[in-house]
Amino acid sequence: MGYMEVYKSWCDNMYFDEATRDELKSIANDEKEIEDRFYKDLEFGTGGLRGVIGNGTNRMNIYTVRKATQGLANFIIKEGAADRGVAIAFDSRRMSPEFADEAALCLNANGIKAYIFPSLRPTPELSFALRDLNCIAGIVVTASHNPPEYNGYKVYWEDGAQVMPEIASAITTEVNAITDYSTIPTIKDKQKDLVVMLDDKQDTAFIEAVKTQVIKTELVKKVGKEFKIVYTPLCGTGNVPVTRALAEVGFENVIVVPEEQNPDPNFAGIEYPNPEEHKALTRGIALAKAEGADLVIATDPDCDRVGVAVKTTTGDYALLTGNQIGAMLTNYIIESSKEENKLDPKATLVKTIVTSEFGADIARANNLGVINVLTGFKFIGQKIKSFEESGDRTYLFGYEESYGYLVGTHARDKDGVVASLLISEMAAYYYDKGMSLYEGLQELYKKYGYFKEKTISLTLKGIEGLAKIKEIITYFRENDIKEFNNTKVVDLKDYQKGIDDLPKSNVLKYFLEDGSWIAVRPSGTEPKLKFYVAVKGQDESECAGKIANIESDINKIIDQVK
Repeated sequence: MGYMEVYKSWCDNMYFDEATRDELKSIANDEKEIEDRFYKDLEFGTGGLRGVIGNGTNRMNIYTVRKATQGLANFIIKEGAADRGVAIAFDSRRMSPEFADEAALCLNANGIKAYIFPSLRPTPELSFALRDLNCIAGIVVTASHNPPEYNGYKVYWEDGAQVMPEIASAITTEVNAITDYSTIPTIKDKQKDLVVMLDDKQDTAFIEAVKTQVIKTELVKKVGKEFKIVYTPLCGTGNVPVTRALAEVGFENVIVVPEEQNPDPNFAGIEYPNPEEHKALTRGIALAKAEGADLVIATDPDCDRVGVAVKTTTGDYALLTGNQIGAMLTNYIIESSKEENKLDPKATLVKTIVTSEFGADIARANNLGVINVLTGFKFIGQKIKSFEESGDRTYLFGYEESYGYLVGTHARDKDGVVASLLISEMAAYYYDKGMSLYEGLQELYKKYGYFKEKTISLTLKGIEGLAKIKEIITYFRENDIKEFNNTKVVDLKDYQKGIDDLPKSNVLKYFLEDGSWIAVRPSGTEPKLKFYVAVKGQDESECAGKIANIESDINKIIDQVK
């Protein structure tokens, strides 16, 4: 059926509630809006769903959530694992509780038990809980750091990581096989024998697991009263677990940004609640200046990503990049573990292929292993599992440039709670030495060289945008690009071919003669084409010049395609 036929079926089918049908009828004269809502089904991708909240097949609503859950339920039943149940968590976004309830009802209608958190919880706690409860799967209703009009639905498997490609593909097949929404079984009320409401015991178990990752407990106790931290959960799930973990290990001087401490689906007016963005930390930095705080920490709405602002030598606050934070944590974990005689010689750093080599160079300099994986934290989680099964390596630390870090193996996804704790410990370590975190970073640059990166995002929405994204990356793939920044391309890796023992992925990576590299990939969660540029040089000026020239060359190629 064409999109107009699907639209009319939703308007006329009594299966859809009256409010849904009435709202859809109100856009009858807006063909462009109808097309955008119905030209495709909201895709169940490598980790689940994500899209704008609204009515239609290409929107997040109770019907698309129900369909996704039925596909998951069908797969679980075929795996013979229905008796193990599914854990469900949700964030502070609009419709998150309703979508979580819808998922539970659909699971119950299929005879599958649901373990439900009664109120919002961070994504990493779901990853921890499903393993703690021996569930077969987990669901988190969240759109992470997307703008307020979005919501999403992440699916996790029994190992605590988001579903791997082969399982995601199998679930997608089940979801796509459902062509008639009215065939999906559902019930109006949760079944008492199929619902377990989780309590604060689960919260405590998670926090205790997080706290075990502190390396220098005595140091934290020593400076915890005077070291001042400003924290913002960006109106999401992080406030309770992050402040609790910090307080329980000894950080007593934590100030939460008042406008952003409570759950709010509008994120207190923050257009893009992403800790990567300087705007998202505006209030936090202003409060830090007023209070003379040593550190600013921000977690995204589902508390799996962490942004950091640090006081510079001028007294201003600089926002660190994900690559900088990851490299500094790598160094701190290695050096502190050495001092505490806790460093395993088999310890291995795991990072993604679009993450800087800064942290990797630090690990290699300490004779530790480094493994690269595809973009997506589930691949880091997969390595933790394989290390445990083989015993050949142990997990040191894992991170990705997009502000996701995992210290410890209690979760199998990026964890903003444990990352906030270890970043605070690391900053306190430098504070005890009379240094700021910023000065610690400069010290590492002097030792390992200056690294600089930039992510260039090209946003192209709608059906035309999707086609243009495909056209641009196809151009890069099919044309022999010989240089960037007047520097020769010495190697091109096309991960679509399934290279380096990695699954196939739509990523291109160019390696230049001077050690710089450029990666190109479409976002898996947003209508964006992303270009990752990484360079190394003597100082900020040299690196900034390289990046500017490479970005100019990328834009020229894009303009040719457009």
